[in-house]
Amino acid sequence: MPVLLLALLVAVLGYMWFARRGSTLTRACRWRLDRTLGESTYHCVACGATCDPGLGNKPRHCLRTQQ
Repeated sequence: MPVLLLALLVAVLGYMWFARRGSTLTRACRWRLDRTLGESTYHCVACGATCDPGLGNKPRHCLRTQQ
């Protein structure tokens, strides 16, 4: 039984790492779709950055300048 719980813990941590590694978004990123700028343009209300990832896609990277 302890081996099964350990395997479950490793599987959950592995999934969390795998799901997170393709994105650089942080809690400070607040992307909102802004159709006044374009059909698929997003605007970050936290830092003011804009990006156009294409139709059907959402921003996956933080564009905030490094401080």
